[in-house]
Amino acid sequence: MKNLIVICLLISPLALSAQKNKKTNFEVSGNCEMCKIRIEKAALNVKGLKAANWHIPSNILSIVYNSEKVNLQKIQTAIAKVGHDTPLEKAPDETYDKLPICCIYKRNLE
Repeated sequence: MKNLIVICLLISPLALSAQKNKKTNFEVSGNCEMCKIRIEKAALNVKGLKAANWHIPSNILSIVYNSEKVNLQKIQTAIAKVGHDTPLEKAPDETYDKLPICCIYKRNLE
């Protein structure tokens, strides 16, 4: 019985922390391996982000983040600041214009 109680006490904090972590994905504009490195680095520099993987052909960024520490707006703002458009944030023109030529992607004119 004591073992069962100890196991439950050890598992409870893990279960609670797992509930805070959310998985989602969204589009991030880009083209190449240099974009992938820049996008993932910008995302992973946001406190509360656990994992980030940008898939080049689909332009989809898959992330795992702690929803109590960060929200999607903050993550997408960080990515836009390095030159890549997201659904919630457009990269500043001056940053986009400084991207290497291989990283220049077609922007929506909205």
